[in-house]
Amino acid sequence: MPEPVCSCCSGKNKRYKAVPRDAETVEKLQKRLQRVIGQLGGISRMLDENRYCGDILIQLAAAESALESFGYILLHDHMETCVVEQIRQGNLAVVDEAVDLMKKLK
Repeated sequence: MPEPVCSCCSGKNKRYKAVPRDAETVEKLQKRLQRVIGQLGGISRMLDENRYCGDILIQLAAAESALESFGYILLHDHMETCVVEQIRQGNLAVVDEAVDLMKKLK
């Protein structure tokens, strides 16, 4: 994986945002993540109960949708903070990184 061009997220071993996420965004992300965790637990129980494949696939689709939503909320936050800040500082390479991240979320 290439090094990030976003200095606000770079560090020696761990990367941290220079601009903290606001409480509303963190709450949204936590709720989405808890929903995914609950759905995955439900899928595990369904497997243990030998439930109908179609029902499990429906639950899986719901978990995938919730995880995708989580990713888009996080991407939006990244674009508004890290990407905007780097563009203001003249680092246009951050646009390529953002496009690569969007491709990974498809």
